[in-house]
Amino acid sequence: MRILLVGAGGVGDAIAKIAARRDFFELLVVGDYDESRAERTVEWIRAKHGEAVAARFATTQIDASDPDVVASVARDLRATHVMNAVEPKFVPSIFAGALAAGADYLDMAMSLSEPHPSDPYAQTGVKLGDDQFAQSGDWDAAGRLALVGMGVEPGLSDVFARYAADHLFSDIDELGVRDGANLVVTDEAGNEIFAPSFSIWTTIEECLNPPVIWEQAAGWYTTPPFSQPEVFVFPDGIGPVECVNVEHEEVLLMPRWVDAKRVTFKYGLGEEFINVLRVLHLLGLDSTTPVRVRSADGPVHVAPRDVVASALPDPASIGPRMTGKTCAGLWVTGTGTDGEPREVYLYHVSDNEWTMAEYEAQCVVWQTALNPVIALELLATGAWSGRGVLGPEAFDAAPFLELMARPEADGGYGQAWGMEDRLA
Repeated sequence: MRILLVGAGGVGDAIAKIAARRDFFELLVVGDYDESRAERTVEWIRAKHGEAVAARFATTQIDASDPDVVASVARDLRATHVMNAVEPKFVPSIFAGALAAGADYLDMAMSLSEPHPSDPYAQTGVKLGDDQFAQSGDWDAAGRLALVGMGVEPGLSDVFARYAADHLFSDIDELGVRDGANLVVTDEAGNEIFAPSFSIWTTIEECLNPPVIWEQAAGWYTTPPFSQPEVFVFPDGIGPVECVNVEHEEVLLMPRWVDAKRVTFKYGLGEEFINVLRVLHLLGLDSTTPVRVRSADGPVHVAPRDVVASALPDPASIGPRMTGKTCAGLWVTGTGTDGEPREVYLYHVSDNEWTMAEYEAQCVVWQTALNPVIALELLATGAWSGRGVLGPEAFDAAPFLELMARPEADGGYGQAWGMEDRLA
């Protein structure tokens, strides 16, 4: 396996660092528009693991916005797999470039949605991933696989959905992704600050767009942002967190392969975060449409959302000032295999203290990065295989969860996942 990793930001950096401990690939090339970021990642691997490990890594400069460039770089490197680790606005170009190069493709966030033009808070418009699924026939005809939504959420949560359907339930009422954390970021003086732990560009997109819900009787429909708040109790000391509806890929992926009466995604944002997002929207600072701005060198055109992203701390840089844990998981209700009512929460917790000590990567980006590396290894060994555009639910969950939890000393990733039965 020869991997072209597009993006050396927080998640891309963590993907390379996690992969450095594995031996399933021949070459992993870290690509970025700013090649110096990719070089920093490989230098870290060299210092941590030595020259023999670093010899399986290389760097390249790449413009992710140009499908012809992506295809050319992938061909030159003889890449068998293109791993997309940049903002979802680049999905179309990397997706097209990988197919043109004859490589398989993975991403962690799917092609962007467009709200319904006249009734955005009741009806769907263009849904997340619609553009990619529309091209599934092209990928199938080419004998190539595009594994989409293979991060943590989406990704691991979708693996949990497949596992629940195959091993825990005979009938599923609801697949409810629930994400919460107790993370705190402070400044140099120790004061708590507003610093999103993941890309603010992506966060604005998914939090201010109309959330999507799936119901078997109604199909996909939307609600207003931050709707239907509920308090969900998270494990491992995180405790109760208020969660609200957010647009996310799982709701668009799970019903395609898993039979459930209802699918939802709720995220523990917190009152302060919700208020900030509302203000950004009120001021138009969430817009991706460039506006004319005066500068000392004359007028320039810049997207307000890009300005917000540039003004906030880089999520990859806040790890040393972050404390706490983040939990990604799936709450499932329905009828168990024994015919009795059942309610379980399947989850994985990432502790920032541990990820910083082991990888110098903050816990949110590290947890996201873990899962595509596991998926790549399963593809390399043949435990997973397929063609066309597929989500994680299309594959057997058991090999993934077994490899994830198996101790590192025995060839696994040493990341235990949990399951709580929640019916009294």
